[in-house]
Amino acid sequence: MKNIGLYVHIPFCESKCYYCDFCSFSDKDSYIEKYIKVLKKEISSISQKNCCFRTIYIGGGTPSIINEKYIKEIFKLFDTTNTKEITIEVNPGTVTKHKLQTYFDVGINRLSIGLQSTNDSLLKEIGRIHTYNDFLETYHMAREIGFKNISVDLMFGLPNQTLENVRESLNDIINLKPEHISTYSLTLEEGTVLYEKVRKNQIKLVPDITERKMYWLIKKQLEEAGYIHYEISNFAKKRFESKHNNWYWEQGVYVGVGLSASSFAGHIRYSNTDDLQEYISTTDRLGNINIQELLDEDDLMREYIMLGLRRIKGVNLNKFKTKFKEDARIMFKEVIEVLETEGLVCIEDNHLKLTELGLDYANITWEEFV
Repeated sequence: MKNIGLYVHIPFCESKCYYCDFCSFSDKDSYIEKYIKVLKKEISSISQKNCCFRTIYIGGGTPSIINEKYIKEIFKLFDTTNTKEITIEVNPGTVTKHKLQTYFDVGINRLSIGLQSTNDSLLKEIGRIHTYNDFLETYHMAREIGFKNISVDLMFGLPNQTLENVRESLNDIINLKPEHISTYSLTLEEGTVLYEKVRKNQIKLVPDITERKMYWLIKKQLEEAGYIHYEISNFAKKRFESKHNNWYWEQGVYVGVGLSASSFAGHIRYSNTDDLQEYISTTDRLGNINIQELLDEDDLMREYIMLGLRRIKGVNLNKFKTKFKEDARIMFKEVIEVLETEGLVCIEDNHLKLTELGLDYANITWEEFV
């Protein structure tokens, strides 16, 4: 039986955040029932195959805005006996105690709560429709129900955000003791509301140097609070690292179901259509699939290096050799030497990893190097 990771995409939102360029909609609620019907067919076609869902991640969009009955229907299609981690993304203000209880009862054992900041003014600035108090209500309800693995999303580099804002948000969240904290630097994406506001000089982003100071403040404060910095953007208490994301970073096979969802199967990367009408009207799952990449062994090795460099412990060179029957230090000798000379990577305990300077340049597209 083959282990796979499963991603389920729910593309509906109550409101589109100003920075978001994900495949999601805030004005398509009338399509939810039809969408779930097609989604269940797609899931059933995978469930019938000889595979084990190692991890399941339900993302969006905002999965928590749809009626909980749909989540119950979806989980009737899964055999989760051997599933190690089941996550659903929720936004504050979009769940009730009954909805969270339903999640818990169907076997969901991890919540990812999209907070972004504990400062209500900053939340409004980026188009979030909840307040910090909404988040607290959601968080405490989840704890009361019994969720013992909660991740909280925070963002930095927001318009008008200060170092003190970041420090205050961290203090607030650390005091709640979530098991996992993800911290993302704001990325300005073309076509978003925020992009247009910046282009028209209606709003200004923080300077790059301030953004980097925010990053190092986050790293220092969370590590001092006992969180392990295990990936560029992720911190966790011991044994609470995201199993689903780790599966991706190890090049594990994963299948994405739903609109625009991506899949990776050995040497092929493909995705579903991002056209909602097409997805709902196509009866044959293969009719929704777009092949994006056919990867040869060299591509896989380069990607493995790139993904490994996102993790703080780096690329395990022994694992690389076992997987590819090649020595990365020989295969990528010239590239590694250049990066070492520039002070961006080092080799320690048979791991190729980023240095502190390398972390400072973490937004670099590593494909440029490897």
